[in-house]
Amino acid sequence: MKQFFKFMFASFAGTLLTLLILLFIFIGMITAVISMSEDNEVKLKPNTVLVADFSVPVSDRSPKNPFENFDFSTFKSSNPIGLNDILKNIEKAATDPNIAGIYLDLSEVSSGMANLQEIRHKLVEFKTSGKWIITYGESFSQGAYYLASVSDEIYLNPKGMILFKGLNSQIAFLKHMLEKVEVEMQIIRGPNNQFKSAVEPFMYDKMSDANRLQTEKLLNSVWSEMVADISASRNISVSELNLIADELAVSNAKKALELKFVDGLAYKDEILSKLRAKTDKAEKDKIEQVTLSKYTNAKVGEDSKSKNKVAVIYAVGEIAGGDGSDNSIGSEGLSKTIRKAREDDKIKAIVMRVNSPGGSALASEIIRREVELAKNEKPFIISMGNVAASGGYWISTNADYIFSDANTITGSIGVFGVIPNMQKLFNNKFGITFDRAMTNNNADFIDVMQPLSPFQEAKIQQEVVEIYNDFTSLVASTRNLRQTFVDSIGQGRVWTGTDALEIGLVDEIGGIEKAIAYAAEKAELGSDYRVTELPEQKEPFQQLIEEMSGQTRTKAALKAELGEYYNYFEYVQSMTKMKGVQARMPFYIDIR
Repeated sequence: MKQFFKFMFASFAGTLLTLLILLFIFIGMITAVISMSEDNEVKLKPNTVLVADFSVPVSDRSPKNPFENFDFSTFKSSNPIGLNDILKNIEKAATDPNIAGIYLDLSEVSSGMANLQEIRHKLVEFKTSGKWIITYGESFSQGAYYLASVSDEIYLNPKGMILFKGLNSQIAFLKHMLEKVEVEMQIIRGPNNQFKSAVEPFMYDKMSDANRLQTEKLLNSVWSEMVADISASRNISVSELNLIADELAVSNAKKALELKFVDGLAYKDEILSKLRAKTDKAEKDKIEQVTLSKYTNAKVGEDSKSKNKVAVIYAVGEIAGGDGSDNSIGSEGLSKTIRKAREDDKIKAIVMRVNSPGGSALASEIIRREVELAKNEKPFIISMGNVAASGGYWISTNADYIFSDANTITGSIGVFGVIPNMQKLFNNKFGITFDRAMTNNNADFIDVMQPLSPFQEAKIQQEVVEIYNDFTSLVASTRNLRQTFVDSIGQGRVWTGTDALEIGLVDEIGGIEKAIAYAAEKAELGSDYRVTELPEQKEPFQQLIEEMSGQTRTKAALKAELGEYYNYFEYVQSMTKMKGVQARMPFYIDIR
């Protein structure tokens, strides 16, 4: 009996301890949500320094999701800020009499190249106000240095380094692994879609000549933009920059200073002293500062009270059916949003910010139809972000005008289907066999436990060919191009925004702000308008209640654990969820 009570007490104590831990976690989450919900106006003192740190991934729109970048070890959220608020805040700071200058605390920058370029251009614009920008880094990644190069003064830790080596793209090939587990990937591509290389990891053990060609062209285009901007800011010739990259010449701080990549070598305390001097503070005085995120709640000037609105609709993530989310495009959800903007008389023009590698061809067509209907009633402008390729380009075609950043990845006009055959895996590895009874000849159509019959494969190929023909026809008609020409630049090939402009896939190089200004001009609004962002985001507490599931917590914890490699996990996971014929990017690309 004594043993019984001993085990019962131990069990009760364990349960109580678990409940207390869960309560502690819940309180931590609620505290984080409340802190994110605080929208009290920020009051600034004179000579305040605006501090910016872009180590957290920069999305197109500031999230309200309480689990976005939530750290379960500290129960704190990094309170990420999106490109929309970053650009607004930098512009606001230029005219704010209380902001003395901007301090960029950089070592690593987590952002796509297009968004990074928009931030850099905004900082260049900020400098015309006469205010200063100072940057410090313990070391600099290439993206961080690209952004830092806009500064009036750049300082590097005396023991730091600058990673300046050029761009590379690495692809993992799964062909031999699939052979070992006896899984056959049955691949159907559009006619001559040689550049549609999303399926190559299942087919080959190295890059095809076509994929190597498009990847090198893409990387060289982005690199040319980067070194041109750095050259203009640092007064170092492009040829010299390429030689420095080839020789890894700035691998230590002394060489970085010698080659004029930085203006000085300093420790953090010395940088703080410089900031005190620039803001008229004594050595022991506290530096007045505000983070870029908190500065969102600072009021400068009067907000527009105009009844006229320009709607900015965010289309972010992979395209599929359903409602979607802040990080994925659902054909039903995005269609409703576009329809709402079309039917709202106060909305005079629409800008759709597209940042998508594509996805379901059917879902893309559903969204495209709503874009077409909206365009017929009011100006409809596209602003392309980091990626607007394949299905992301498909949903953009019917717009009145397309803006792209120079480093946007777009095009990828192509179609493919992938159907795994896992029969041998189950038969030979697991000892599991399958049998079936059917009412019709092809009732087993698309069964992953057996190979496609020649007739079934031909049917899928027919559908893929038809969708590819529809895609090229759509682009030809909306972009005023010959379909044969669209096919020649299609075949699944990706292009940077700069190259896309030359071949007629986009109308102008420019960011989201330029697109908004153009939309207002086309609607003949002058300056009498205000911007409204759609779809409406749920409040943090509401999202917390809806997302308190094991899946959400696991995703957040996994993201925190994998860090920068989480993107690869997401990519593989998305491949397993594909349904129907796909119009998506030929590969996942993360330029560094």
